[in-house]
Amino acid sequence: MKQYQQWATKWHIRLFFAVILQCLLITAHVFAQVVAVDAPGFTVSDADRSVDFFQRVLSFEKVSDIEVTGSEYEHLQGVFGVRMRIVRMKLGDELVELTEYLAPKGRPIPAEARSNDRSFQHIAIIVSDMHKAYAWLRQHKVTHASTGPQRLPDWNKNAGGIKAFYFKDPDGHALEILEFPADKGNPKWHKIAAANPNKLFLGIDHTAIVVGDTDASLKFYRDVLGLKVAGESENYGLEQERLNNVFGARLRITGLRAEAGPGIEFLEYLAPRDGRSRPMDIGSNDLLHWQTKLVTRDATTVERDLLRHQYALVSSGVIALPNGEMSFKKSFLVRDPDGHVMQLIER
Repeated sequence: MKQYQQWATKWHIRLFFAVILQCLLITAHVFAQVVAVDAPGFTVSDADRSVDFFQRVLSFEKVSDIEVTGSEYEHLQGVFGVRMRIVRMKLGDELVELTEYLAPKGRPIPAEARSNDRSFQHIAIIVSDMHKAYAWLRQHKVTHASTGPQRLPDWNKNAGGIKAFYFKDPDGHALEILEFPADKGNPKWHKIAAANPNKLFLGIDHTAIVVGDTDASLKFYRDVLGLKVAGESENYGLEQERLNNVFGARLRITGLRAEAGPGIEFLEYLAPRDGRSRPMDIGSNDLLHWQTKLVTRDATTVERDLLRHQYALVSSGVIALPNGEMSFKKSFLVRDPDGHVMQLIER
């Protein structure tokens, strides 16, 4: 009996410490999750031209403009001999980041790129009045990616009444303007519009990416990085086809969000299924490259977790950056299941 009591005591001690260890591991994982989406961004061929477009046409304001070079940035971006000009632009509370590679120059966006290719990404800019916003864009001769503004049909419970239009920036990056009806969208957009009746462009609601398999993408963004599903819908019909400029388009759409910042939206084409995979050789200096900044409290732990799940890094690892050059101390780039690049930053 005494031996049994001793064994039971040891067993309870072991169980106690096992539970404590598991709690610590769970706490560490939660602590390391993404806490905010800082800014979507992409590579541009001419920063001055892009800044002018975002300022003059879309009402963004320039908030920072820096030039960086050195081995840290080579290892961060996976590009040798790099010299980058990075410009951050703000609209309302949200930011977009434009990066020009002064060296080495990358390749342009392929002319045959389509909205259902898995290299596709865009940012959705909220407008207070679609009719006026479209007229303004026409006045500035933007390149259409949609045939024109589309109002999604009322039968679609989660998306009915939303108005949207796709167009392109001077380099061919896809952009969207979006107007929510009164019963949809983040309430903040309706408050901003009511408080600023003459303000046409309000802010960035989300960045959207084409994915091949929503469930596989959820494992990356929700299960590992900790973003939460905020909404879902299935969109199809003539309006959706004309919006995406894809005949027979039927999309499964899933929106995710962190505690702060714009959302990340999955666009899975249930039909047609002929969208091309993201080219494996796309470099950070190519204009097809996007990278979305995600804020974490512990970049090293997140990197370890991503590697454990066998996701591929663009960077050589977690890179410590020179003091004062950037608004964060550590960073690394990682590819999601479809090759979209996320930049984890630790401030």
